[in-house]
Amino acid sequence: MSKDRKIKFGAIIHGVGGNMAAWRHPKAIADASVNFDFYKQQAQKAEEGKFDLVFIADGLYINEKSIPHFLNRFEPITILSALAAVTSRIGLVGTLSTSYSEPFTVARQFASLDHISHGRAGWNVVTSPLEGSALNFSKTIEEHPDHPKRYRIATEYLQVTKGLWDSWEDDAFVRDKETGVFFDPKKLHRLDHKGEFFSVQGPLNIGRSKQGQPVIFQAGSSDDGKNLAAKEADAIFTGHPTLADAQQFYQDVKRRAVSFGRSPEDIVILPGIGPIIGQTHEEAERKYQEIVDLMSIDKALDYLGRFYDHHDFTQYPLDEPFPDLGDLGKNSFRSTTDRIKKEAQEEGLTLRQVALRAATPKTQFIGTPEHVADLIQEWFEQKGADGFIISSAVPNGLNDFVDHVVPILQERGVYREEYEADTLRGNLGLKFPVNRYAKQEIRS
Repeated sequence: MSKDRKIKFGAIIHGVGGNMAAWRHPKAIADASVNFDFYKQQAQKAEEGKFDLVFIADGLYINEKSIPHFLNRFEPITILSALAAVTSRIGLVGTLSTSYSEPFTVARQFASLDHISHGRAGWNVVTSPLEGSALNFSKTIEEHPDHPKRYRIATEYLQVTKGLWDSWEDDAFVRDKETGVFFDPKKLHRLDHKGEFFSVQGPLNIGRSKQGQPVIFQAGSSDDGKNLAAKEADAIFTGHPTLADAQQFYQDVKRRAVSFGRSPEDIVILPGIGPIIGQTHEEAERKYQEIVDLMSIDKALDYLGRFYDHHDFTQYPLDEPFPDLGDLGKNSFRSTTDRIKKEAQEEGLTLRQVALRAATPKTQFIGTPEHVADLIQEWFEQKGADGFIISSAVPNGLNDFVDHVVPILQERGVYREEYEADTLRGNLGLKFPVNRYAKQEIRS
């Protein structure tokens, strides 16, 4: 392990949670998903813990069976802009779809957030796997792009947005009141992009921020997703049940990055975990069981169904082997649906077992602060992760992690005690992206 390498942390602020029933917990804030005070407290707690970023997830399609948090929640750019005003160092990362938005608008939104936050913005690039999303954007289900096409769109989309972010060189705005020169015309550039999916002239009507460009995050774990991340992303969100799985993914993505002419250090890999902390292992287990006890099998089936375009699993016997779904799921959350099918077949699981496992997953990160810290350090030092995205699997989960696990990791010297920089890119240890036109000037 490099002497200077430190664990990175992000906190996902997930309102009432990613669980179908966690909102029912006595200590849960039932309206947390649209409660600004809750988001403010979570962001400030993460910043107290010297986290690199807070992360706001999003989606574009709901129905009556969706996770409660998904039904009524803030739009990412809006809430992150508000959080920028009540934080000062922590990164602000939001999800936005490349399948159902325009590159010029998105480039402008994230550039604006980057300026508002003084260089702390990040974009989690998603391709919107649910077919129902098409119905909210004047399209039919049949017009929803298939998995490979969505990633072709995303690749070109990122090329366009990154090009737009370079419309202005860093020192383009002179603002000389005496001479009347507001900007240097030689340092303004049109993109003039014409591709398979997009035609964008530019320039963008906002300049670069102090971190150059917003940080690009990507969360796909399919082959297409890993290629997109390795080629274009600065960081990747992922999730793995074991260290061995995490190491395999880590090595694969870093190797792909090198194949695209990048350095392994150019991309930060952040598995998501939901640690549950107790003073004793028994207390942590009890906290986990409280959440499990709130989950009905009907809600678990609804949760499972979302991964398969809200497929109705109530039509199958609960206690017989997991049904053969054929290609169902290949055009939605492909890496997740493939994993579920594989585990069900290899372990001989029933539908009931699969649904409950998916809805209330039990990870290794449940126990005392020392136990959780040990696992985090092991995954980090054994190259299964560069850091982690922390979700609150139980109410007060983030508070418990910051108060009890962070100090242990700081004492061991594997996690920062103070921020190294004042931008998200700087704290993640990522290179400053030199403006492409300034590069050309240097070469000439």
